[in-house]
Amino acid sequence: VKRSHWPCEPAKVLVGHVPSSNEIISYGSGYGGNSLLGKKCFALRIASCIARDEGWLAEHMLIMGVTNPQGKKRYIAAAFPSACGKTNLAMMKPTLPGWKIECVGDDIAWMRFDAKGQLRAINPEAGFFGVAPGTSESTNPFAMQTIAENTVFTNVAETSDGGVWWEGMDVELPDDITVTDWRGRPFKVGVSPGLAAHANSRFCAPADQCPIIDPNWESSEGVPIDAIIFGGRRPHGVPLVYEALNWAHGVFMGASMRSEATAAAEHKKKVLMHDPFAMRPFFGYNFGDYLQHWLDFSDESKRGKLNLPKIFHVNWFRKNANGKFIWPGFGENSRVIEWICRRLDSEPDLYVETPIGRVPKVDSIRLDGLKDPVDMKELLSVSKNFWLHEVEDIEHYFTEQVNDSLPPQIASELQQLKSRLSDS
Repeated sequence: VKRSHWPCEPAKVLVGHVPSSNEIISYGSGYGGNSLLGKKCFALRIASCIARDEGWLAEHMLIMGVTNPQGKKRYIAAAFPSACGKTNLAMMKPTLPGWKIECVGDDIAWMRFDAKGQLRAINPEAGFFGVAPGTSESTNPFAMQTIAENTVFTNVAETSDGGVWWEGMDVELPDDITVTDWRGRPFKVGVSPGLAAHANSRFCAPADQCPIIDPNWESSEGVPIDAIIFGGRRPHGVPLVYEALNWAHGVFMGASMRSEATAAAEHKKKVLMHDPFAMRPFFGYNFGDYLQHWLDFSDESKRGKLNLPKIFHVNWFRKNANGKFIWPGFGENSRVIEWICRRLDSEPDLYVETPIGRVPKVDSIRLDGLKDPVDMKELLSVSKNFWLHEVEDIEHYFTEQVNDSLPPQIASELQQLKSRLSDS
């Protein structure tokens, strides 16, 4: 391992974006999103402005190919806040027999409609810049294969045999191997206080090293997007998966996303934050105008006939009364993807109508082969009281943060949700 230090001056960080000239100025920051200027700074903040002007979308989304046992392939884009499982989903090893996942990208998607009205997406990046802690052979074996060589690591721990280490790697170190933490200090696993690797330590590797990279990942025309998924860390109240009623309702779902803060955010953990479209740190222009752009994106009077993707929301992180995760996650998330694909085929009798959207019937998600029982009734429940409070918080957020810029159609979706809850 070659050790290098990124020059930074945390007390005098200056990061500026000038959309009118497509310029970025960055000084002093040691945070990857503000140091690797082609990534969040250009590919999201500046690109979102270009996309607004040119009629496309630049989004904080993974892109994955999903092939069912019959050989039918779909492409899905998904927006989660940083460190909420985008890379794990994009490189998922399905537990359901016969299903295959291929990775187009794990972080950024540029999307536009083609001449036939099909939404298509490209990954503008050449590699992966993933969160290291928690990445292991059990949580993301394909990521571990991707970063086995030719990889840059930042703020991880180093081992005396020339390797790297982080919390959640699930690797037992031999007794004769010593560890140096991310600050360059001696560290004894299980004994030393604090973390050996920074909670937001990263790996950076070329995309073509991924063993499940999609064969069309560099296609200039992009891959056809059949579904868009929003999600975040919600320990309470939000079901495992639900489907939007229509495009405008789906845009509202994205606008009202909330998630527990992670180490990739600037706030302390366990704080529930609004993170619309997982773009809160990356909007290049007014959020209200951004929402209107999403709404206008579906305007067939301007674009002609469109094949709009279905929109879903997922939550892998719901907990029970004992504070334990109800859903096993990781490769088992293929069971949720299977339900979504069945809905893309308009398979009936898979859901119940609820005030928040279409929630799976308790027996519609496959549980065969799970190691432990899952309380699907609790996992899919929609509490009226919880969602009435959720509506109040969303309304307060819109009033405080968006105010007069909130598109009337989004305000209407909020009122419709409130009415559906009151009538339920």
